[in-house]
Amino acid sequence: MVASIPSAASNDLNDFDGLQKSSQTDSEGTTLENVVWRKFDFRILPLCTSFFFLAALDKTNIANARLAGLQPTLAMSNYQFTVLLTVDFIPYLLAQLPCALVLKHVGPNLMMPAMATLWGVVSASQGFVHNYAGLMLCRIFLGFIEGGILPAIVLYLSTFYPRQRLQCRIMAFFSSASLASAFSGLLAAAISGMGGRENRPGWAWIFIIEGVISIAFGLVSFFLLPRSPTSARFLTEKERVYIVSTLKDAGSVSADDIEDSFSWTEVGRAATSPHVWFLGMISFLSGATVFGLVYFEPTIVASLGYVGNQGQLMSVPPFALAFVLSVISASISDRYQCRGYNTMFFSFLQVIGFSIFYAATSSQVRYASLFFFVPGAFGVAPPLMTWIANNSAPHARRATSVGSNFVITNLGGILATWLLGVISRPPLYTSATIAFIVMSIIMVVFSVVNWAYLRRENHLKAERRESTTKDEEPEGLGDRSAWFVYSL
Repeated sequence: MVASIPSAASNDLNDFDGLQKSSQTDSEGTTLENVVWRKFDFRILPLCTSFFFLAALDKTNIANARLAGLQPTLAMSNYQFTVLLTVDFIPYLLAQLPCALVLKHVGPNLMMPAMATLWGVVSASQGFVHNYAGLMLCRIFLGFIEGGILPAIVLYLSTFYPRQRLQCRIMAFFSSASLASAFSGLLAAAISGMGGRENRPGWAWIFIIEGVISIAFGLVSFFLLPRSPTSARFLTEKERVYIVSTLKDAGSVSADDIEDSFSWTEVGRAATSPHVWFLGMISFLSGATVFGLVYFEPTIVASLGYVGNQGQLMSVPPFALAFVLSVISASISDRYQCRGYNTMFFSFLQVIGFSIFYAATSSQVRYASLFFFVPGAFGVAPPLMTWIANNSAPHARRATSVGSNFVITNLGGILATWLLGVISRPPLYTSATIAFIVMSIIMVVFSVVNWAYLRRENHLKAERRESTTKDEEPEGLGDRSAWFVYSL
């Protein structure tokens, strides 16, 4: 018996009672196709990108605050700083799966703006702490509030865009993480000059100003973010009908609201899907490299001899390159539907970068290696997230797959904070570098394994389609249906 919880809102994506599909000519369909995705790209995507940009900025600006004097001011040891980062991760990962599961029921138009407003308050509060305990309390609350935003954005976008168009959009918002890391260095260099105003050090102003920006955006977004395509006021009825039809045909949403409602059975099916576990392994290792660089890349740059504002500025270029490569790869991935090849490429780029960092003897060559492993670490995330979201259906199964993989990603982040914060010492970071080389190789291996598994499953599904009809197939199979073709 499947227990279901219907959505509380009458305008949810699958509430189509008031929409009757009309016949459309090919020219009308082409016109609508050009119009509706452009509308989403200008109305929805910038909001989602801003949510994640500000979340990344407020989560990772502690690395820049550290360079601006946070650690000596609060008398923190390196061990205490690592504990601080670890404590931040625990509530962050605990919040991810529950947020993914309740997002549709609560409504992303309420949940995501509320999260942004609240984490902005907490982030700004860090600028007023006077001791280590106060900062730790702020980080705990920040983790709880921010934890659900990444799975929420992925799930939200997957209800607006068909599967074949999704990676470019995921890239667009996730690349804001690399932009946030780059921009954070530039902004921190400017803000730290405010040290002394109102008797507050420069690192305090980094937290305060960036937190206030998040508060303002969160409040404004309450009035801008639609719950679903059917509730978007900027769409005409004909455009809504076209979107609903396209999303159903692509398998992005189910044929009826009951199939897309919450079900513990679907949670269990996600947990027993081999491809979810293959990608979970990659997510864990990816989380270790991404969060390691998010928190320690400025420190790594400083250990190479670039200190103060020069260190803040020299941390920017590798993240800028990561953004450019992510844009290029996403365009290729959506055009040729090659999530796996992109994941393999960026994982291998990490192998090259970390190997150069390990073998190099000069600071200049080690700095150059950042232009390989920073783009590799940040570039692998969009195809990986898209691969997960593309190959899980219906909604409850997708929410579980996405949410659980982000939990696993943050577990990797905990490992990274100890590898770079305590176990390995600058400037060589020998133990951490060896570990990252091994992790990157394993990422390549599991990318190949998952690609081969999905290719085999598609072949078996093709054989089933030849021997049966869709009407003869049991209902509720989701991504295990013979008519659901996995993205490779």
